[in-house]
Amino acid sequence: MRNVQGHGKKLSYYDFGHTTVYASRYDPRFAYCAYVPNDYEEDGDKTYPLAVIVHGTERGMEAYRNAFADFAEANGVIVLAPLFPTSICFPGDLSSYKMLRHGDLHYDAVMLDMIEEMRERYRIRGERVMMYGFSGGGHFTHRFLFLHPERLLAASIGAPGVVTLLDFDNDFWVGVRDFEKVFGKKINLEAMRKVAVQMVIGGDDLQTWEITITKDDAWWMPGADLAGATRNDRMRALKASFEKHGIAVQHDVVPGITHDDEHLVPKVKEFFARTLKQTSASS
Repeated sequence: MRNVQGHGKKLSYYDFGHTTVYASRYDPRFAYCAYVPNDYEEDGDKTYPLAVIVHGTERGMEAYRNAFADFAEANGVIVLAPLFPTSICFPGDLSSYKMLRHGDLHYDAVMLDMIEEMRERYRIRGERVMMYGFSGGGHFTHRFLFLHPERLLAASIGAPGVVTLLDFDNDFWVGVRDFEKVFGKKINLEAMRKVAVQMVIGGDDLQTWEITITKDDAWWMPGADLAGATRNDRMRALKASFEKHGIAVQHDVVPGITHDDEHLVPKVKEFFARTLKQTSASS
């Protein structure tokens, strides 16, 4: 919460520091919280880059917001953490947000409007944001990069279990051959090349029990095993598909770490901080 008592002028006490949880105005089935640095003044003129932190299947929205609070204070960044609840599309639905779309539900549109809400409430710097997601959030982040590269300054992709390769020989979700048909928008490789990209994973993230797709699975399609068996295999395949099209990737493998990003988050903070420094130096 705010480091001083009392409300602001238009903002309340609960809009500063570790904020309250807001329902999305676009679709109140979804929610988000934020972290706003203690030096934020309503009548000031300082602007703040926005970092979007996307949860995994466990839905730890507030935990992720809290994990990046020190980064926000040290770097003058506002943090946005969305919540995509389970069972939105059908009972037991854990994963529809990871593919960005399910029927008429456009998770990317929900996300973009949350960003616009933040822009209307606070002084957010620029049109482009930084985004990090681990596991299920890594699913979301790399596919959001495919669809909306013009809205991203940086994308940190953390250990997704199932990847969509930048492969124009296979249909979505394995590849992107029919991407325009699925999403109504072409892949913009030139815009993707302007985004700082990190892929981060634990070196011992090798278990396959959650990510193996068989013909009995709803996501199964030909080529489902194209990227390899483990998350590390799939990360290397994703990286290679990016580099084939001239998109630079910072690939961070943290030795001795399994599928747990406690020790990956410091790498993400370093990557974001360096991206901000480089952006500031070039502007």
